[in-house]
Amino acid sequence: MAQLVGLIVTEDDTFKKHFGRLLRAGAIPVSVLEDRTGRDGSPDLIIVDTRGDAASAMSSIERLRAGAPGAGIFAVALVAEPDLILQAMRAGANEFFTWPPAEDTFHGAVRRAAARRETVQGARASATTLVFFGAKGGAGTTTLAVNCGVEVARLSKRSTLIVDLKPGLGEVALFLGVRPRYSLLDAIDNLHRLDREFLKELVVKHKSGLEILSGSDQFDRPGAADGGAIEELFRLLARQYEYILIDAGSQINSCTVASLYTADTIFLVANPDVPSVRNAQRLLERVRQLGACGERVRVLLNRAAEPYPIPP
Repeated sequence: MAQLVGLIVTEDDTFKKHFGRLLRAGAIPVSVLEDRTGRDGSPDLIIVDTRGDAASAMSSIERLRAGAPGAGIFAVALVAEPDLILQAMRAGANEFFTWPPAEDTFHGAVRRAAARRETVQGARASATTLVFFGAKGGAGTTTLAVNCGVEVARLSKRSTLIVDLKPGLGEVALFLGVRPRYSLLDAIDNLHRLDREFLKELVVKHKSGLEILSGSDQFDRPGAADGGAIEELFRLLARQYEYILIDAGSQINSCTVASLYTADTIFLVANPDVPSVRNAQRLLERVRQLGACGERVRVLLNRAAEPYPIPP
């Protein structure tokens, strides 16, 4: 594996030395840029100190993400407050750590970033991944993902999987009339043994041939802390299936960001009403900040024939 380039964004020398040591000591080689702005190279990993002025740190993460769409950005804070984690993920961070981080957890995140880099550079698995993301709740991501999945499985006769990413309120299994025994959580909690045989136990098959990895029945999982595991899960699934469809719901968090990174095509589902169109416009900009643009992003106008009160 080619050497990675890391950048540490902080004013604290102790912080810089600590993460410099961690980056150089891992199994994957990482050289550390000395220039804080990264002018002497394009980083693959960026570690951002958010322990001081959180608002300023979030602005830095947004700028860094815009300038390095493919980089892995790690946010580091004193405490793992849910609001702070969400802000960091929305700004563009891939991983979140408390200071000081557990070394094995940190090196696991470096491995995930390295795997993502290999994917971006052309070593991606063969699966074609379609993500359905809503401009607002109730936009119709589940309806579109399920119907598309059934048709892809039926017409292609290829291995096809639909993943329900919505915590607590996923309805993919309900729409397809199946009763799964296991869920997405069983997959991400058992990544170490997720081979083809174990995966067969976790999914349920629809009569069309479409396989379903159902949504969690817990409202708090998958959550912000599961983003890395979700990213790893999608990499493993891409080796097992030829088509993967993801019902990502309408919330921006570390798990949906992981799905957007994985996508070959992102379908942004909107309705012909003012709030939905406004949200779609804002989300398009956010998706572009994550490095997805051009033909990778499509806007789907659902319920276009209904008489919504939107002015011409």
